[in-house]
Amino acid sequence: MISEVFITCAVTGSGDAFERSPHVPVTPDQIARSAIEATRAGAAVVHIHVRDPTTRRGSRDPALYRAVVERIREADVNPIINLTAGMGNGLVLGDAESPLPPNPAGTDMAGARERLVHVEELRPEICTLDCGSMNWGAGSQYVMVNTAGTLRAMAAHVKELGVRPELEVFDAGQLVLVRDLIKEGLIDDPALIQLCLGIRYGAPDDPTTLMALVHQLPPQAIYSIFSIGRMQLPYAALAPLVGANVRVGLEDNIYLSRGRLATNAELTQRAVEILERMGIRVMSPDQVRRKLALKFRSEAQS
Repeated sequence: MISEVFITCAVTGSGDAFERSPHVPVTPDQIARSAIEATRAGAAVVHIHVRDPTTRRGSRDPALYRAVVERIREADVNPIINLTAGMGNGLVLGDAESPLPPNPAGTDMAGARERLVHVEELRPEICTLDCGSMNWGAGSQYVMVNTAGTLRAMAAHVKELGVRPELEVFDAGQLVLVRDLIKEGLIDDPALIQLCLGIRYGAPDDPTTLMALVHQLPPQAIYSIFSIGRMQLPYAALAPLVGANVRVGLEDNIYLSRGRLATNAELTQRAVEILERMGIRVMSPDQVRRKLALKFRSEAQS
């Protein structure tokens, strides 16, 4: 058990949650405002995707990222900005008998450098690297594709940029790649890891699986955990008991309680309440910066 944790708020994601909740932010102004509100509620880190304001679907347009980041950096709060680098890895195959050519509707595959254009331009303190490939969704032909070669190239470039990578781990085998990246000098110790549970065809969100993942983490790793849907807030309570930090937010869950749609600020505040009632101290952005030895703090405050 640990006595202090930091909270990451995953603000919007790239999925279809906007169809089920009006609180899921879509435009750059909405995303930035929601991130700022979550920071005021207690989040130290805001994890940012962007969406096309017209289609409301996930986008990797650097101009949209720039608009969000500039608005956050102009605010009277100073969260750690964590930009996704997970877009550009979506492959939708044809049907089971004719997988090729890929279906252009939903396929978005980009090279390692192209997936990091916004990171190179904006120099956030953290960006994410998805550490493996996996099927996504029952009956779907969609595959999240992150080859070992692409991830090595992305990790090397992120290191050159001086940005701290957060390694997104969706199942046990992906921790093998994490250890390889550390051994090869592509990831600095201590590794920053996010254990992602409850996603169909990834690691399930039962405690046995969680502890199996925790026991396979690299030594000295700093890690967070989350589960999707109704298990998000229970995992906020579970996190410090297994030495982990906390992630909440509308990317992973749209409800505060049964039938009660949430905002990012409400999910963050509920996590703060849970943790403080357990006697856990919630860390501020600057405390987390010191803990993680983050760079680009001056840019984040400009």
